[in-house]
Amino acid sequence: MNRTVPRTMSTQHPDNVHMPFFADGSVIEGEDEIKEAFYAFSHIRSREQLWDFEGKEVDNYVVKKLLSRYENFFSRNKLGRDIFLTFRVPNPTVEKNEAKVLIETLESIPRSYDAAKTFYGSYDDAIAPVFEVAQPMTSDSISLIRIKEYYRKIVVGKESTSIADDDVPIRSWIGEFCPKEINVIPLFEDTNGILNAHSITMEYLQSMRDMPEYQRVWLARSDPALNYSSLAATLLNKIALKRLEDLENELSVAILPILGTGSAPFRGNLKPTNSYDILRAYPSVQTFTIQSAFKYDYPEKQVFESVSSMEESKRGKATAIGDEDKIIDIIRRLSAQYQKEINLLAGIVNDFARFIPSRRKRKLHIGLFGYSRSVGELKLPRAITFCASLYSMGLPPELLGLSALSGKDLETVRESTSFFDKDMEESLRYLNKDNLRYFPKSVQDNSLKISGMFKHEPDPKHQKITGIIMDDYSKGNFNPINENIIRAASIRGFLG
Repeated sequence: MNRTVPRTMSTQHPDNVHMPFFADGSVIEGEDEIKEAFYAFSHIRSREQLWDFEGKEVDNYVVKKLLSRYENFFSRNKLGRDIFLTFRVPNPTVEKNEAKVLIETLESIPRSYDAAKTFYGSYDDAIAPVFEVAQPMTSDSISLIRIKEYYRKIVVGKESTSIADDDVPIRSWIGEFCPKEINVIPLFEDTNGILNAHSITMEYLQSMRDMPEYQRVWLARSDPALNYSSLAATLLNKIALKRLEDLENELSVAILPILGTGSAPFRGNLKPTNSYDILRAYPSVQTFTIQSAFKYDYPEKQVFESVSSMEESKRGKATAIGDEDKIIDIIRRLSAQYQKEINLLAGIVNDFARFIPSRRKRKLHIGLFGYSRSVGELKLPRAITFCASLYSMGLPPELLGLSALSGKDLETVRESTSFFDKDMEESLRYLNKDNLRYFPKSVQDNSLKISGMFKHEPDPKHQKITGIIMDDYSKGNFNPINENIIRAASIRGFLG
């Protein structure tokens, strides 16, 4: 391959407890995100930054601002060759109100190229600072083809047309449009998408005139956990990774997975303290997302060392998963039980969510629950707020759904997911059994049953604070709750 694809991608997911030193307030927004991108590149040395247009307002002039403000750094580290900026764009098929944001974003790519051309010198030395975009909630190949071909035929293609008869082509008036092609990264977030990631990716690749050197494929971890349970999300990703490896061998094209890991066990359990374990757990993943808690809730030196070790590591082969049909049956039963329990908990979670502090300015997000027929009209907060609510109440969300599994099922899970017990041991540190009385009886019983199946040592400080939180919540004493939520999150090392 002519390009080295990064092993880490810094993202804008707001799961952090503490604010970074460069933020002007309690919410990261606007100019703070420009500083954040530079911080990720220059201080912790992640080689890729996600620039997220989905569900939030974002600066369209990020490339020009980075190059003009941090000239010395970007003179030595070329954007688009040594370090990378990747756009996540809205999916017009699902996010109708945001559809034209996609068009605006694609049109900004040639302008960013011109900024890099001016910054780096001659035309031959210019590089494309942005050449990859990720589409969320991918469910078919045609949506990927549309983005790739719209860029090629419309954004770039218009350079050959003329405004008036006998007039010069637009390229003579406006200038050439570069890069000529972009890569589109499918982001799979639901059961059907994740299980069919290999076939959708194959259809997309086969639509191209020439087979590319590589194709990146992004597997979500948070939204599948929110919709189907944490363990179901893990098993879905394990199956998808093995199928993608089989596709790689079949097509002789490097298929390079991205895994959307957060710091909470429920959302992937990637932290600076355990990055080596995650690399071993998902050896075939090329790129891991490092979210805000990873970056800002640990000492900078520790974060830098963890990122460096990840960037220096090499991708391996996917782990064996055993009997796919058996695992898919486990996922089905897990999801059904999880959704039953979520229906029981939705009221208290939605009410409690108002106390969770915001860490980044976002627009209202339409979650996958809005599209899932199996759960009707049930609405929940975003995954980070959902997690933060349950952890703060002393009910680790990893427990939900597990009561559907037998001892034999758990042995099957352990055979394909070697880190399962370790993740459960960590999450159960935050279980407050005294607080279970605030939840429906079936949730209490199931939580006690599951907690008895794993070795764990409760964190006394976390128990004490979550006890205070729920006592205040039950009495309507809301003023101290926000502060205590932050205290409990500081012990965990993540908000949600």
